[in-house]
Amino acid sequence: MGVQPQHTATDDASAELSEALPISFALVGVQKAATSTIAFYLLRHRHVSRGERKERHFFDKDFLDWENPDYSAYTSPRRTPRQKIAGDYTPAYLFWPGALQRMHRYNPDMKLIASFRDPIERAFSQWQMDYARHEGFPQFAQAIAQDTFETVPDRVPEGWQPGDLRKRALATRGLYGAQLERAFEVYPDRSRWLLLDFIDVVTDRDTLLDRLTEFLDIGKFVDPPGPQAKNASPDVDARPPMAEDMLRLAERFAPDLPLFEKLSGIDTSRWATSRILAGTLDPAELAEKLGKKAGLIK
Repeated sequence: MGVQPQHTATDDASAELSEALPISFALVGVQKAATSTIAFYLLRHRHVSRGERKERHFFDKDFLDWENPDYSAYTSPRRTPRQKIAGDYTPAYLFWPGALQRMHRYNPDMKLIASFRDPIERAFSQWQMDYARHEGFPQFAQAIAQDTFETVPDRVPEGWQPGDLRKRALATRGLYGAQLERAFEVYPDRSRWLLLDFIDVVTDRDTLLDRLTEFLDIGKFVDPPGPQAKNASPDVDARPPMAEDMLRLAERFAPDLPLFEKLSGIDTSRWATSRILAGTLDPAELAEKLGKKAGLIK
């Protein structure tokens, strides 16, 4: 008989590292609510695998065969023995029609994270990004005026491309109550959700890191990463927002905010939208603040 090759611990380690980790948690929303900051921290944790892309945009791809989905690529490489879990950081999922239903079919036990930001500030931040990226994108007032959805859509409108919906729902994306109501119908177990307030995410790093690690059942950060370097705001040459824009949006969000507070348990009294509705913030003051921050008012 020939000499049999010896099996070594190195072989075991190599085989272990060659395994791909299935995606077991997702940062599902919302866009422009510090989701990049949350991903930045998690992707530097010793127990979290880092894939090739932060935003997988898997469950919002309407063109895939969702009757017979192929999940083979929905994994992340395990590069060290300490890595135990892998995530998807796509903030469009909470809003996107059918995304969470598709996710539930993949894994009904996913852990889900969502961060929420004052809806007026979120809408303006998205507008600033899209205005800088897309030639011919409308001015802020026009952008919010063309968003005519009465509530969160359950499908991409007929004749629209997915990109149309992404760019023409600036205000609708701020209807957090409606989005959570739909999401909880798909994933009703509240213990599977971690809901965060943007203000806390950007002002209290240590508490955020503790909440993330506790929720994902991974060890605390041994050497917590420093704050993420802020990306420079895109330069835009546009008309600044006006007080009537702020008031129009506040009135749009007014019916949804109580539902959001009830479902999320998040107190929105610090948010600019709530303060405008309560009469403690002048819409013109918020418009000036946003305009100066975007460099539209000198």
